[in-house]
Amino acid sequence: MVTISRKIRTPIVRVAIIGTGGMAHSHVRLFRAVPGCRLVAAVDVDRERARAFAKEHGITRAFGSLDELLNEAEFDAIAIVTPDASHARLTIQCLKAGKHVLCEKPLAIGYPDARRMVAAAKKAGTVNMVNFSYRNWSAIQGVAAIVAAGKLGEIRHVEASYLQSWLSSQVWGDWRTTPAWLWRLSQKHGSQGVLGDIGVHIFDFATFPAGPLRTVQCRLKTFAKAPGNRVGIYDLDANDSAVASVEFASGAIGTIHTTRWACGHVNRLFLKISGTLGGVEIDSERSTDSYRICSGADLHKAHWREVKVKPTPTNHARFIRSIRTGNPVQPDFMQGAAIQKIVDACFASDSLGVAVRV
Repeated sequence: MVTISRKIRTPIVRVAIIGTGGMAHSHVRLFRAVPGCRLVAAVDVDRERARAFAKEHGITRAFGSLDELLNEAEFDAIAIVTPDASHARLTIQCLKAGKHVLCEKPLAIGYPDARRMVAAAKKAGTVNMVNFSYRNWSAIQGVAAIVAAGKLGEIRHVEASYLQSWLSSQVWGDWRTTPAWLWRLSQKHGSQGVLGDIGVHIFDFATFPAGPLRTVQCRLKTFAKAPGNRVGIYDLDANDSAVASVEFASGAIGTIHTTRWACGHVNRLFLKISGTLGGVEIDSERSTDSYRICSGADLHKAHWREVKVKPTPTNHARFIRSIRTGNPVQPDFMQGAAIQKIVDACFASDSLGVAVRV
């Protein structure tokens, strides 16, 4: 087994968080649930926001830059929860300093940067992980296990979707007045649209159990949302719907799509995998800790049964455990880069109007 060269054996793993926006609060909660993990620093380009965040969560130190953190604080690992375009630069700087890194998704803006991050992590010998947070659901871990065990036979067809509705409703508030949503619609603010935001999740959700993709043919669409397609400083030019027809390396085919216009769905992930010996289905609006399966004697009756799956350790728990043991962890930067390669292929396919090899 490959091991991490910079594992630690101290009683406490000291963790810093860089980027103190909305998602950072979730990282605090998840790290705090891991025994033997201590949050020791918060970092943000807005120093006052970092201080307020640190005070709210009882974190002792706050900094206004990564340079300050690296020069003035002692820590073992860092969670990078900054805007997408900064992931590569900040991650590589931390890796060069010998730190273990948990990076938010998407890993990078473009496959070349993702590959640079993979190379830097390999050279550093530290734990590297990308936060595809739906790996925390026991349902997807259970489905991946039964597919790997061959219980569905040879995979033939895959259907996957990630549906949100915050462009067509105010279920999460009014996006027109909230920078936290507006930047996700603007390319110059670092967004790759719905494809780069939640499309990366559904590509990971599908390929984790079903295997890597061989080709993708994608259609992206940006709909008019405001006069001149602009709100304040934000040009609303990033894609907000994506539909991909895919072929897996196994030969299976399928469709993977995502949108922010799915009325009636707050945050729904759906996955159906059909094989020669059976089918399996996850619908997050029904359950995230169970899946439905039709196989064995049920196959010829078209009968589905529900299977409950035991809780799985979170990404944050697996990250800390990997730091302690030196054993590799998934989803790592290689997986993050593989997903980014799919995203790049989707953009190329939409531009060219043809299927593109991944």
